[in-house]
Order: sequence, then structure tokens, then C-alpha cells
Amino acid sequence: MTTVVIRGGRVLRPDMTVDRADVLVDGETGTIRAVGDVPAGDEVLDATEGLVMPGLVNAHTHAAMTLLRGYADDKPLDRWLREDIWPTEAALEPADVRAGTDLAMAEMIRSGTTAFGDMYFYMNEVAEAVEAAGLKARIAHGIVTVGKDASAAQDDLEEGLYIAKSHDGTADGRVRTAFAPHSLTTVSEEQLAAFVPKARAAGVPLHFHANETRDEVDPIVAERDERPLAYADSLDMLSQGDFLAHGVHLDETEMGLLADRGTSVVHCPASNMKLASGMAPVQRLLDAGVGVALGTDGAASNNDLDVFDEMRDAAMIGKLAAGDPAAVAAETVVRMATEGGNRALGFDGGRIEEGAAADVVVVDFDAPRMTPVHDYVSHLAYAATGSDVRHTLVDGRVLLRDRKLTTLDLDAVRERAASRAADLVDRAG
Repeated sequence: MTTVVIRGGRVLRPDMTVDRADVLVDGETGTIRAVGDVPAGDEVLDATEGLVMPGLVNAHTHAAMTLLRGYADDKPLDRWLREDIWPTEAALEPADVRAGTDLAMAEMIRSGTTAFGDMYFYMNEVAEAVEAAGLKARIAHGIVTVGKDASAAQDDLEEGLYIAKSHDGTADGRVRTAFAPHSLTTVSEEQLAAFVPKARAAGVPLHFHANETRDEVDPIVAERDERPLAYADSLDMLSQGDFLAHGVHLDETEMGLLADRGTSVVHCPASNMKLASGMAPVQRLLDAGVGVALGTDGAASNNDLDVFDEMRDAAMIGKLAAGDPAAVAAETVVRMATEGGNRALGFDGGRIEEGAAADVVVVDFDAPRMTPVHDYVSHLAYAATGSDVRHTLVDGRVLLRDRKLTTLDLDAVRERAASRAADLVDRAG
């Protein structure tokens, strides 16, 4: 492994100030060795006219759903899942998941993502893909037991626990795991009560969809006369290190519960808008002391994996939800996409400073829409896109150099994914 100097650019500091500085990263330790006037390294990356910033984190996605990008659009969530997505996913094969995950990682590396949270199927394939591509990921087998017989449901739960226990810490620590019941309405109380303690004993966090739509909230309230997260808490599903996706329909007591338990929320604004799920109360969550990260959700409900787009969407819809143009400000969404995502997934990134994980991207500021630069942070939130990313490094290893992938063959990845997607749709009928 080598040392790399990122030279000639400006650096986004942890306090969100920007100044001219070089960055020395150590591929052996995977950390930032120095920021400022740094010694020579084995390799130099040019950051002229660019901003060196922490890598972005896509804290909730279903990576292999890139194969279903544009497959079934413009439907409400429940119908979309039951009529289109779940029947097609029933025809998935391991090679489909590998091809779709490789495509997702190519897209994410090219748009500045250095870590992602993934809930899907055939997670052995995902772990191998992550190891080969060089990204970081917290992975989990998505458990859905509704509509399954007792034997199939038990197998699904056991698979989720097996993945959580067997893959945690692999790929030199770049792959971490979680136990992931799909949601509070797709796994029964009896099953959750049996398996959540096993996940706790294994020392892995929980990740699940919660309060995404009113259809996930109202049945629990009607049946139990309590809010969904109160129900989850009664099953020990809210703890430090756990992270839930969406959190669109939360009340004040649930926000307080999340803050008290130290459970993060992954906000997925584009998916929530596309599926008309609602507007998450992001500013109220932040004001309550809840950790908030950003996610794209799957490419079938977004339809891209660009976290820069997600920052802009989060800022815009956050202001609309709060009725306040000062809500969910530019600095806030940049922190959500970096510090917040690392905190949710349990990685030590999200800041450019000595000793931090060398998960770093360089963003070009030479495009017409990035000119003039009155405020770098504002441009990251409101003007930048993934296409502005010049270099991407994870643990000091260069995964994107001058916009060219170093660990994935993009043409081969695209060809395989397109072929597997066509075959999948044919198999699903």
C-alpha cells in the first residue's frame, strides 16, 4: 500500500470552513496522516480547482435493485411492492444480485459515495462484491415473513442471523453487518420476539423500515393502541447503534424515544417523494437530538444513487415540511451525508483531519453551475452533482482516479447488469 498526497485544492474542515491545504493519506493504516503543508507521497492526486471533502454515505439502499431501475414507476408503495417488486424479486438468482450490486457500486464510487448500508438478498454475493470493489458497507439480509409458511419464515429469519454473524468485520473491517427485519408490519411480533434477542447476543445492530407510510403506522395503532416505535421499543428494537429507514410519519413521543435510545434515522427524500410517502420531519428530528443520515433507497424507487441529489432534495423538502426556508440548511445536509451517515453505519469517517479514516473525495468546482463560488458548502448542497467528483478514496485506496474506476471494469459491469436485468424480468414473467 502507498501514501497518496491530494495536492492543490481546498479542504472542507470539520467545522465547515474551507481553506487551501494538501492532504496526505496512508494506504497502510487507512487513515489521514496530515492536512496542510504535507510531505511528499508515493502518489499524487491533483485537486486543482477542487474541494477535498469527506466521502458521502448512502446509509440506506437496496443496491442490487439497480436491475429494476425504471421497471415499475408511479405507483403507491404497497401496490408497487406487492404487484411488481416482490414477485420479481422472487425470481432473483445470486448472479443477479452480484451484477446489480457491482453496477450500484460503480455508480456510487463515481458520485463520491465511500460507504453504504444495504438490505437485500443473497448477501454473500454483496459481501464479496464490496470486498472486491473496495467500498465500505453495512450489509443485512432483508427478512420478510408475511405470506410465508412457518418453515420458509424460519429459514428467512435464520438467514438474516447467519449473515449478521458470519460476515461482520470481513474485508479487513470494511464489511459490517446488521440484523434486518424488513419492517414492523412484515415480520410478526412472535418472530421479532424470538430473534431480536439473538441479534443482540451476536452484537450486531438492527436496521428496519419504520413509519414510512401511514399504512405502516395505522394498523399498529389500531391493533395495539400504541405508536409503532413504542411497539418496537417494547421488543428491544431501538438501541444505540441501531438505524431505521424513512421515519416519515413520526410523532413527538417517537422522536423523543429515538433520541433517548440513540437510534439514527436514515432520511430518503427522493424515494419518499416518488412514492408519495410524505415529508419526514427532519428539522424536528434534529432539534430533538436524533442522529439523521441520508439514503437513496433502491434505484427502483429513486431512480439513482447520487447522494448529492439526496442532499439537495433533503434541504428542499425539509424547508417545505417545516414551512421555514432556514430549516435543514446547507451545512446540515452536508453533515447528514457525511458525519451522520458514518455515525449511523458505525464507520470512522466523515471528517478531513489527522487520524480520521481516509474516506475522501475530490469535487470539481469548475463547472458553469458552480461559478461563482460565494459559499463552498452551499454549492455542495444545492449545485453539485455526482458527475463533479474527480477522485474517490476509501481507506486511502484510490477507487476513482480522474473519473476512471480502478477496481471495476465499467463496460463489463454495465453489460452484465443489463443482461441479468433482462433475464430477471423474463423469468419473473
